[in-house]
Amino acid sequence: MKILEFGAAVPDPLAPYLEVDRSRPQHECWVVGHMVAGLDGTAAIDGRVGSLSTRPDQELFRRMRQIADIVMVGAETVRREGYGLVKLSTEAQEKRVSLGQPPTPPVAVVSRSLDLDWTGSLFAEAPEHAPTHIITCAAADPARLAEAKKFATVIIAGEESVEPEAALSALAARGHRVVLCEGGPRWLGELVAADRLDELCLSVAPLMGGDLLPVSVTPEGAGIARFGLKGIMAEDSTLFLRYEVEG
Repeated sequence: MKILEFGAAVPDPLAPYLEVDRSRPQHECWVVGHMVAGLDGTAAIDGRVGSLSTRPDQELFRRMRQIADIVMVGAETVRREGYGLVKLSTEAQEKRVSLGQPPTPPVAVVSRSLDLDWTGSLFAEAPEHAPTHIITCAAADPARLAEAKKFATVIIAGEESVEPEAALSALAARGHRVVLCEGGPRWLGELVAADRLDELCLSVAPLMGGDLLPVSVTPEGAGIARFGLKGIMAEDSTLFLRYEVEG
């Protein structure tokens, strides 16, 4: 066991994440989960993650999107958090373009019900270089599916429900090699159960007393996934942990 002491300040908190080699995923693409939890493990306060997040966590959350080819998020999180389009600084956009990426990554919403607000900016204002994607299943309501196709690039991934393996294979086939998953807990749990999570970036906020909802809700009977600690940072009593899957 080691005692960890506070070291020198990091000039750019995103730098350690940009330096990670994500070129060798377990499967078709590298999947990064980015979540926040309180000291008691809660992943939300009054149903929203935003109420749990601290200032340094919010900053890192926004900037982490620079590493992604696509940002994947569950529909419930989109509804609760009022998701919009990905916004990056001019410098971050220029860096992406220099690497052969579009200025900003698209968002992929995972939804079986397709109960979404198509008039919101996430769909109505998506730029040509980053069209919003919908990942759903063949059993989705036909009328809602037809409506979704008017506003988003639709991917069918599974028959009765959205299957993580099929969803990620489809994204990889479209050239998305680094997928950033921003939740919610149930979709993250599906990824863990399918052995599709390569990396977890977990912010631990100095709070307790939120909702009875953990960071990851894995399906009953799912196996145990083991991760190795790769990085630790701290700011304003918020802890930033980075793990990679083992084996």
